[in-house]
Amino acid sequence: MIVTAFGLFVIPQLKQQLFPTLDFPAAFVSAPYPGAAPEVVAAQVTGPIESALQGTPGLERMTSTSVEGMATIQVEFAFGTELDSATSKMDQALNRLALPDGVDPQVFAFRTDNFPVVILGASNTGEERQLADKLTKEVLPALQGIEGVREASLTGNRDQQLVITPNPAKLAAAGLAVPDLMNVLRVNGIAIPAGAVPQEDKSLTVSIGTPITTVAQIRELWLRPASGAPVQLGSVATVAEQLAPATAITRTNGKPSLGVIVFATPDGNAVGISHEISDMLPQLREKLGDGAELTPVFDQAPYVEKSIEGLTTEGLLGLLMAVIVILVFLLSIRSTIVTAVSIPLSVVVALIALQVGDYSLNVLTLGALTIAIGRVVDDSIVVLENIKRHLGYGEDRQEAILTAVKEVAGAVTASTLTTVAVFSPIALVGGIVGELFSSFAITVTVALLASLAVSLTVIPVLAYWFLKTSNGAAQEQVRAAAEAKERNSPLQRVYVPILQFATRRRWLTITGAIVVFMLTMASAGLLKTNFFDQSGETTLTVTQTMPTGTSLAATDEAAKKVEAVLEKTDGVDIYQVTAGAGGGFGFGGASNVATFSITLDEDAKALDMQASLRDELKKLTGAGEIKVDAGQGGGGFSASALQVIVQADDEATLKTATEQIRQAVSEVPDVKDVTSDLTKSAPRVQVTVDRQKATAAGLTEAQVAQSVAALFRGAPLGQYTLDGRRQQVMLTFGLPAPSSVDQLKALPVAGPITLGQIATIAVVDGPTQVTRIDGERSITVNGTATGSNLGKTTADLTTKLAALDLPDGATYTLGGASADQADAFGNLALAVLAAIAIVFLIMAATFKSLVQPLILLISVPFAATGAIAALLVTDTALGVPALIGVLMLVGIVVTNAIVLVDLINQYREQGASVQEAILEGGRRRLRPILMTAVATIFALLPMALGITGQGGFISQPLAVVVIGGLLSSTVLTLIVVPTLYSIFIGRKERKAAKQGETGQPEPAEESGSQPLGEPLPMQR
Repeated sequence: MIVTAFGLFVIPQLKQQLFPTLDFPAAFVSAPYPGAAPEVVAAQVTGPIESALQGTPGLERMTSTSVEGMATIQVEFAFGTELDSATSKMDQALNRLALPDGVDPQVFAFRTDNFPVVILGASNTGEERQLADKLTKEVLPALQGIEGVREASLTGNRDQQLVITPNPAKLAAAGLAVPDLMNVLRVNGIAIPAGAVPQEDKSLTVSIGTPITTVAQIRELWLRPASGAPVQLGSVATVAEQLAPATAITRTNGKPSLGVIVFATPDGNAVGISHEISDMLPQLREKLGDGAELTPVFDQAPYVEKSIEGLTTEGLLGLLMAVIVILVFLLSIRSTIVTAVSIPLSVVVALIALQVGDYSLNVLTLGALTIAIGRVVDDSIVVLENIKRHLGYGEDRQEAILTAVKEVAGAVTASTLTTVAVFSPIALVGGIVGELFSSFAITVTVALLASLAVSLTVIPVLAYWFLKTSNGAAQEQVRAAAEAKERNSPLQRVYVPILQFATRRRWLTITGAIVVFMLTMASAGLLKTNFFDQSGETTLTVTQTMPTGTSLAATDEAAKKVEAVLEKTDGVDIYQVTAGAGGGFGFGGASNVATFSITLDEDAKALDMQASLRDELKKLTGAGEIKVDAGQGGGGFSASALQVIVQADDEATLKTATEQIRQAVSEVPDVKDVTSDLTKSAPRVQVTVDRQKATAAGLTEAQVAQSVAALFRGAPLGQYTLDGRRQQVMLTFGLPAPSSVDQLKALPVAGPITLGQIATIAVVDGPTQVTRIDGERSITVNGTATGSNLGKTTADLTTKLAALDLPDGATYTLGGASADQADAFGNLALAVLAAIAIVFLIMAATFKSLVQPLILLISVPFAATGAIAALLVTDTALGVPALIGVLMLVGIVVTNAIVLVDLINQYREQGASVQEAILEGGRRRLRPILMTAVATIFALLPMALGITGQGGFISQPLAVVVIGGLLSSTVLTLIVVPTLYSIFIGRKERKAAKQGETGQPEPAEESGSQPLGEPLPMQR
């Protein structure tokens, strides 16, 4: 009652998420360098950052990408690295760097809480600035005030800036040049502490200068030419506030919009945050004014709720089916209720443990609870069945319960510990699999330990209160009648003759089992394999890449073609496009790339929609390369992304090898959207300043560069708080940007002196992107596996690549989902072997024997027989969830064998021969073994069938494997394990009997159909 009451108080407080909070051991560094060419970014920004980060503890891999105006460095650490500490050391290393002016690298840790909970699209019929102001002042504070929200940020907005536009004629008449304007703010508006002046008994500090606080003060700044009278800035230039030039264009459902991104704290409740935002939307729309729209573009909550609701439904259905199975076997409502109590109690304890351990209710932990429902009842079934049998013998109630519990306590404890122990090797599994399934393992472990405690404490008490004992007749008569009823039951009339045949024809039985095992293993090659199933997704991502150098306006026009397709596509609920550098995560993007976030209708299937959209978008002309991905659901990993990483020292070799590999990947069946980040050289204008001529004109190379840059994008003069608003001050040239090389040559840089007079201007080819992995030039070929058999696709890809004749010096490695799958499968195989070793040690300690644990472990490979057969019959791929199911099977399948062998050993200790003990133990343990197996199978059946269709990407394959393994291992436990026991344990007895060295009678082949002579003391 105390546990239940505490659970009712704690469970509603559990946070709900799609996935558990994961700390991927990775971080990103983003360093904008506006206007710099890729090779300049690589040399002046990327290279120094790479060198500075080399000494970061735990560093495993560093990948850098240098594009025009931006350096991005991805740093991967060994799993187990403390990410906060690592990013702190990265920050310290970057702070010591001397980078070009204006370059401010930012570090971003990669964790699931950095994925948005909700993304809103905001639009109105008015000006963008007004909308941005209202969002900043009204919407963002309201969202940040929600409990569990870490940050609400605005994306896609253009900041207001103060632009100084010189008048060339007035500037020349005053004897000034653009560089003179660049210095005006640097030498004005500066407050400098000069010292202190003593006055009587006080010391007064002296401060010279006052900060600039208004736009008018900037207009009134004085400029002094080399000759002539001083002039004010406002007399030679226009000073005005305006929006910064657009670097990205965002639309929601075809309407221009801004984005509002909401992030949760690590302990934030994604579902609760989403609901509060939904409740606030009408009020927030009113604050934005008439004509304003605030539309959810992405929301984790519906997917989370559907997954949790589906898994809960399947769990409850499983519970109901398990209870029905128990009722059918025990034919007693009281006994069924007593046994079924263990399920809710164990689940409640597990949920309390999640809350105490600060875990969330997500598809992993809820899937674990649903899986555990079938197993937590096993211990209670064994205990109660034994209690009920002893009560049926007419024994005293208290004595019967105590004796029954003592008989099975050791076996139940050992069997539960073996099941729990198999999850400890999860710690050996690195990568995303280890991160994901650690909470799964903890949940199952707590639930099973709780079920053990319930079966040995609560169940006996409830049995004492509610179960009846046989009264009236003498105990021996009652016992004899009960045993006769047991022997004449349909189950025993079928099973005992089979067991007698198996133990008489031992080698025939073992040979048959081996043949079945070998046939099943031979069919394992027919299995499909994958990393994770992608069913259940509710979002799609479309990436549109135009040719390198495409302007933002041209990319936007191409994006409108894709929008037209999305608008008329059934199944698309909401779509948002961002063309250009509007990422919102600090990484920016190129002007030739547009990204679409698509939310699907509730009934739409992501994989079907992905294929349909891919076919429709292929029909577009002039739309560039288009890639369609199934959404990640906030998890941050892809189960279908293929990568081949190509490396070479020589640029020409690298390009040749990349093109060969790209062609090979595109020829692999079931691989679509093949692209590479091999970008063709793009023409650009190279201005080489003649330093002697520039000096003669009174200019430095830097001043010339600043003047030309100011013409195209303005020169930043710093940030100031003007009229209460923090804004950037920009200096422009005052002339329209040149549209040709000749116009660039004619650009005046110092009075009548033009750029062409002091510099050489030429059109040259240059790279558009420089990518390095651990300092080596590399290019990545990307593709999407569209089939259901990732393993076959990877094998086909490997074969294709192996047949290539690459240039000398070129190498490649597989990455993406293929590498993740290989890594996960290898680690899980080791985990299974470690689990088997742990189970062996536990059983060796339990039975004080090395032979008997080996006999019991025979159940494990035969469990694989049923698991493989179940995967083949249901056409389910062998992926990470299925392998977790195999790991569970190692612990589950030996539990029944432990219960059986433990009773056989008890009979032998009481003087029975091996054959008598096997037959009597098998007969008495038949019903509890079948009950536990069938109850577990039926409890998992709703999940295996995917009745609700939610959360199936993890739980469904796992349930299929456990059901198949239980079916085969149960049959083999009841037949093969006793046969092996007879062969190995009975060998000494048969040898002794043959030599006449024992007083034990020869094993009676037919004695199993009769009860042992005298009632065994432990059965009293």
